[in-house]
Amino acid sequence: MIMEEQRQEILKYARALVDNDLTKGTGGNLSVYDPETGLMLITPTQLSFLEIGPEDLVLMKLDGTIVEGKWKQSSEWRMHAIQYENRDDIRAVIHAHTAYATGFAIARKPIQASHYMIAVTGKDVRVAEYAPFGTEELAKNAYEAMKDRYAVLLANHGILAGSYSVANAFNIIEECEYCARTTLYASVLGDPVILSDEEMAEMAVRFENYGQK
Repeated sequence: MIMEEQRQEILKYARALVDNDLTKGTGGNLSVYDPETGLMLITPTQLSFLEIGPEDLVLMKLDGTIVEGKWKQSSEWRMHAIQYENRDDIRAVIHAHTAYATGFAIARKPIQASHYMIAVTGKDVRVAEYAPFGTEELAKNAYEAMKDRYAVLLANHGILAGSYSVANAFNIIEECEYCARTTLYASVLGDPVILSDEEMAEMAVRFENYGQK
């Protein structure tokens, strides 16, 4: 089976989305991209993350051509493919319907830097222009709003994150959801204090040298 290790990685974090209450039902999709072969591995449409196995994932080209798989690919495959086509720093993408970040997407408000951990994606998380799910228009809107960032809110829909690995894309989803939740809590007490661009630039530098290498 092609890309066996990547299949297990996708399944691990697909189930983690459900286990950590970061998505509901079949809401969301995950993919990885192999630049050497030009192939993308993505979750199938409308199948439960808790029930799919490695053989259920769809191997495809970025133009939509299915190379291997018995199911139809996620309807949002274009949102993944456009990132791989245009960004060398993204090799994995996760889309989820998280509660708090989606709340910001519904209000069409960006997640600002009320907490320094938003630096995992950039100085904030923008909201992409609205477009129906599964459309090329939505993919283009998401790509434009995610430039210079590693996450984007999809208006009235959910959140999309990209990184060099599925594990790190999942971490970005988690951190964005945490920041959305704490910002909402803070807004009950008053106006959340937003860190400046200069303070966030310092956080970006600190993150480069933080943690295990």
